[in-house]
Amino acid sequence: MTKFVTTSALALAAALGAACGAAAADTVRFGTNWVAQAEHGGYYQAIVDGTFEACGLSVEIVPGGPQVNNRALMMAGKIDFFMGGNLLQPYSAVKEGIPFVVVAAHFQKEPQVILTHPGKAEVFADVAKLGTLFIGENGFQSYYQYLMFEHGFKAENRAPYTYNAAPFIADMNSGQQGYVTSEPFAIEREGGFKPDIWLLADYGFSTYATTVETMQATVGAKPEQVKCFVEASSIGWANYLYGDPTAANAMIKADNPGMSDEQMAFSRDKLIEYGIVDSGDALDLGIGGMTDATFTDFYAKMVKAGVLPEGLDISKSYTLAFSNSGVALPVKKKLLGQ
Repeated sequence: MTKFVTTSALALAAALGAACGAAAADTVRFGTNWVAQAEHGGYYQAIVDGTFEACGLSVEIVPGGPQVNNRALMMAGKIDFFMGGNLLQPYSAVKEGIPFVVVAAHFQKEPQVILTHPGKAEVFADVAKLGTLFIGENGFQSYYQYLMFEHGFKAENRAPYTYNAAPFIADMNSGQQGYVTSEPFAIEREGGFKPDIWLLADYGFSTYATTVETMQATVGAKPEQVKCFVEASSIGWANYLYGDPTAANAMIKADNPGMSDEQMAFSRDKLIEYGIVDSGDALDLGIGGMTDATFTDFYAKMVKAGVLPEGLDISKSYTLAFSNSGVALPVKKKLLGQ
């Protein structure tokens, strides 16, 4: 199976190289927004499979972290591409006149969740009625505002989340923020139980996530480089999810030696189970695909929730020129035997 996947990946990468038309390898730097983990797996896969190289790029991944601001480095010209979070940052950039754009969305759903103790909430409306919800300040200013507007959550139920699961574990009538790929794994080991998972994307928080951002000047000056990076990354995600992730995981562990095999396997499984990468617009457009409708829908919700002002020209925050070629669709079909 490993040999088949690798051979297929290289063949498809060669085809992508012909499509991109890039002759000599350009060195580019891609900054992530956190330390290396399975949630970045598609980009590592595109390196180890040779997919970036086949279309003319030599890619260096620059891991993020608590003391690293890779978006600022991109704006300063020190890195070429940045792995963004959700769409709030690009919309805010429009407000501030900062000229970067989203060129692909490799997560169709943001993996943001609220976790509850088993059986304490039968439906999502029950989560709003819990005694305490541990939510960090960034979450309170963004998705929690949407939850208050749309689902009746209360500000007085929110308590600050300090990235310590102990208060949630100890309080049966509480909930806690997290990512579906991470915190459930930690709580199962620390608390000895599997929490119930409420993925906010399934309740209307419709943002893309794990976006690829670059400066407008890069799009104008180096469109073939942007095309190569976006399409190779999308193929990398298909190979990581549906093929053999072993080599990519080894590279992730080299960048983050504290990452365990068990955590990476859990994260990858949840990415697949919840359709984080491959659902929604990606089902027809391929991994990384985006539509005007999704950008417009999410912006309208954030305006109604009071998170963003009216009147922003959000068309300045993204371009569909690179994301919707569908190059990952045949990769997925081949790997799944379809």
